[in-house]
Amino acid sequence: MHAIRFVIEDISFAERDVTLRLPFRFGSATVNACPQAYVRARIRLEDGRTATGCAAEMMIPKWFDKRPELTQEQNFAQLREALTLTREAYGSDAGPDTAWGHSARHYRAIHEAAAQRGLPPLVASYGPALVDRAVFDAVCHVLGTGFAAALSGNAAGMRLAGTGLADDLLDFDLDAFLAAHPASLAGRRIAARHTVGLADALAEPRPGAPEDGLPVSLAQAVARYGHRHFKLKLGGDAAGDVSRLAEVVPVIRDVMDLVTLDGNEQYRDAAHLAEFLDRLEREPALAPLVDRLAFIEQPLARAQALEADVSALSPRVPLLVDESDATLDAFPRARAVGYTGVSSKSCKGFYKSVLNAARCAAWSRETGRTYFLSGEDLTMQAGLGVQQDLALAGWLGLTHVERNGHHYVNGLAAAPQAEQQEFLQGFPTLYEHSDGAARLRIAAGWIDLGGLDCDGFATGAADGHVSWDAMRSVY
Repeated sequence: MHAIRFVIEDISFAERDVTLRLPFRFGSATVNACPQAYVRARIRLEDGRTATGCAAEMMIPKWFDKRPELTQEQNFAQLREALTLTREAYGSDAGPDTAWGHSARHYRAIHEAAAQRGLPPLVASYGPALVDRAVFDAVCHVLGTGFAAALSGNAAGMRLAGTGLADDLLDFDLDAFLAAHPASLAGRRIAARHTVGLADALAEPRPGAPEDGLPVSLAQAVARYGHRHFKLKLGGDAAGDVSRLAEVVPVIRDVMDLVTLDGNEQYRDAAHLAEFLDRLEREPALAPLVDRLAFIEQPLARAQALEADVSALSPRVPLLVDESDATLDAFPRARAVGYTGVSSKSCKGFYKSVLNAARCAAWSRETGRTYFLSGEDLTMQAGLGVQQDLALAGWLGLTHVERNGHHYVNGLAAAPQAEQQEFLQGFPTLYEHSDGAARLRIAAGWIDLGGLDCDGFATGAADGHVSWDAMRSVY
């Protein structure tokens, strides 16, 4: 498969408000509602053909920028600014290029412009992350192929020489790496790793919980979806976190196959994290969890995580960077101080996931030590967002992925009925209709990815089956 060249003629944005049926608390923030951003990109090939692609992503507050003085509305404004900066950058020249070429040649300019406006690197990455997905969706539609086949065939035209990006991979055979991945998602499935937030009800529902037929406690979620993989949030209080975990474990002890812990930047330093591990390992009731613990995610604040040496802790439990993985050079820096894992997250860019997966393969082969990628994103909503993130996770070969939009949000209830029917008919193994809305189908803890082996970047149609006229266009 060859990489096509094109110009990007137009990029447009729209939004839809999403209300959570259950509040979600992570770190010091609690989210009850937020917008979901939608992107459409139109490309024109050198032979005159045009194509349109699309993408979607939640605009989660207090994650991209956790400064306490910022309101959630200010966080939303930051992400809108990142989108408009990306549109300005990608439209700043009319030269044709490949999908990767457009992204690579504007990477530094976008981050520099964002920094000048006081936007952190994670915010800066949000714009290209969405636009790049929409652009690659259009490429897939032009080629009449699906995401897995297009990426394995390097239809994006990923070349590192001359870009100054990921120079540590210049001697790595990227084409062979891409080609070694599946060209189809048919027959593939992935386990949904259920996140337990700090405010979540565990064994019993809390007073005032919604009575909408959907689970409102951890026990009910396990009973309905059959989860066997779990992600447990930590609050940064070593004693308090062990106490909370001691409440969680009895609810999932008989079903848990794998557990991860998410520090959400709440631990002060490596010594504080070591104190937590000591308490965790000394608590007999938590032995089942310790036996199944795969890794701890982002325990330290992003301001210090890539500087503080945690290598003494990594033999006890693998450590993964998430919020600190804000730029293309972040994972090598994290590796130098003891991290062996990195998150794949669509809001940080699918090209970054591909390059970090290549690093994991290269470093594991060179050192004999296991470096790994993990799918981390609880905010993905039914529709374009969850489809594209699942397609990426499936192509990467991940066996489980954090997936929680179905628990905190009532499926596609925010979308018009006609749009819900489009997704149900277009992806009958991925969605079901229950309790009044179309929603992600999870059976015995698994999600069927076969339906994502469709034209486009897991969209199946140029309009992504989305009712674009039912959303607001605000910028």
